[in-house]
Amino acid sequence: MKSLQESLESNLFVITAEVCPPKGSDVSQFIEKALAIKERVNAVNVTDNQRAIMRFGSLGASIMLLQNQIEPIYQLTCRDRNRIALQSDLLSASAFNIKNVLLLTGDHVSAGDHKEARPVFDLDSVQLINITSGLNRGVNANNKEISGKTSFFIGASVNPGSNPLEPELLTFEKKVNAGARFFQTQAVYDIDKFKQFMDLVKGSHAYIIAGILVLKSAKMARFLNDNVAGVNVPQNLIDELENTNDPLQKGIEIAAKQIQEMKGICHGVHIMTIGQEDIINNILDRVD
Repeated sequence: MKSLQESLESNLFVITAEVCPPKGSDVSQFIEKALAIKERVNAVNVTDNQRAIMRFGSLGASIMLLQNQIEPIYQLTCRDRNRIALQSDLLSASAFNIKNVLLLTGDHVSAGDHKEARPVFDLDSVQLINITSGLNRGVNANNKEISGKTSFFIGASVNPGSNPLEPELLTFEKKVNAGARFFQTQAVYDIDKFKQFMDLVKGSHAYIIAGILVLKSAKMARFLNDNVAGVNVPQNLIDELENTNDPLQKGIEIAAKQIQEMKGICHGVHIMTIGQEDIINNILDRVD
């Protein structure tokens, strides 16, 4: 299979998926879940203590995926490390031949399970992207030459549903100018609004991979609408989930339909199941 970068550059519609590292040192289920979708996806995202909840490290987990011939997307946030540690981890990732990096600011520690932790945020995501671009050119954050360039395929996040959208578009442009080549989006449910976003960014020449977050219940859909900025689950989808005896199965059907609709609109989809990676193949079985 082609690499993620090669697939995007060949105008292939890519599929990525998120597999959460464990909350401990036993990685057996993590590897098992990743292996189960290995032949169905172009790359697997490894989250970096998502929602500020302590988990097995994204760098170690990404290396383990490579050891199992699975292409990782190594997520790295600014929350827990200063610029020295961030660059050090990126150099380590490069030495292990990790190519894809998704660079994020990260959730604040107040959202997680170690609220007493001290956040770092020495950099924001735009600055981290810029520094990583420098490592690709062979210089560090102080513009000093390093012994060996990196060759990262740099990714970032974007929220097409932000309201107002203009500040998000400005940040998107800054990330592109800093060196981001591909973007994975926040969960998308309003296809028409997403099409408008795609029209606005088509001149950027960045690859856009739409986020598909599987809805597991009407309650979850309402929670997203009430608590996640820029996410809008339309009422008709909430009604579908409300009026079924099997909400998860309905959520799988909705996700498969969304993936089908995204073909021809963007460059791929990123599937998020929040710990239920065993349903990813079920979703993809329903996509032509």
